[in-house]
Amino acid sequence: MTHSSDKPHAHDLGFSHDLPRMIGRRRVVAALGGLGLASATGVPAAALECVALPWETQGPYPADGSNARAGSTINVLTEAGVIREDIRRSFGALTQSTSGAQLDFELTLIDANGCAPLAGHAIYVWHCDATGQYSLYDVTDANWLRGVGISDAAGKVNFTTNFPGCYDGRWPHIHFEVFESVDKAVAGEASVLTAQIAFREEDCAGVYEGDAAYSNGIRNLGRITLASDNVFADNTADQITQQTMPVTGTPDAGYQGAVSIPIDFNADRTVSMGPRGGGGFFNRLFGGNPPPPPSN
Repeated sequence: MTHSSDKPHAHDLGFSHDLPRMIGRRRVVAALGGLGLASATGVPAAALECVALPWETQGPYPADGSNARAGSTINVLTEAGVIREDIRRSFGALTQSTSGAQLDFELTLIDANGCAPLAGHAIYVWHCDATGQYSLYDVTDANWLRGVGISDAAGKVNFTTNFPGCYDGRWPHIHFEVFESVDKAVAGEASVLTAQIAFREEDCAGVYEGDAAYSNGIRNLGRITLASDNVFADNTADQITQQTMPVTGTPDAGYQGAVSIPIDFNADRTVSMGPRGGGGFFNRLFGGNPPPPPSN
């Protein structure tokens, strides 16, 4: 796969530069909250969808400080430039870009208990490229398709990315972790939700058919369904609906999507896995064949 080089923007200075500014912003947001945050958004609480998303695996490629590659811990959350809206290129000392259909998407973070928007929360998103590879793991000299955003007074965060590809054994998805604040994300504190966003089959097929960068997309998409995916399979129909991002657009103009992320702060954080979808996923997750069933 060929990647083009692109110089990092001068304003991408990362958490060391942005943290004081973001903390100040959070104080302003908190003050707004004291004046009635839900009414300030102009969106009645009852109009928001509030099906709490289930906790799901972060997968083998989070780069959030929880695992290592070749004996070294990987953590982009403390790197310069990770707070950004456009995540298509690498940041910091890395310069590679990746290819694929442009996807502009908006996430709305809300409290599942009462449907109030969650302001000042940090959300870290990451996903594979058009052919199913992950930066920092499959492509070790790149950190594209990873970034952090801070929710505004309406709980909204926007990103520009490339539509994720479909690799063997997994339904197309975007990983994310939500933290109560940007400083807690930097400090490595536990997220308040770790989950994944899914896509509709017709949207995936339309993107893959319209862009040559997705060379294996249609083939892999035909080998799995959302219902048989190892991560999404045990979710309820309402949860699947809540976490699925509808997409509109064209190959030339790009695509747009939006999804609300309701968070249950008292949720069971046990991650359960659905039926085994395919050997490809387990090869990626465990580095070999699926593990044998327990002997007792």
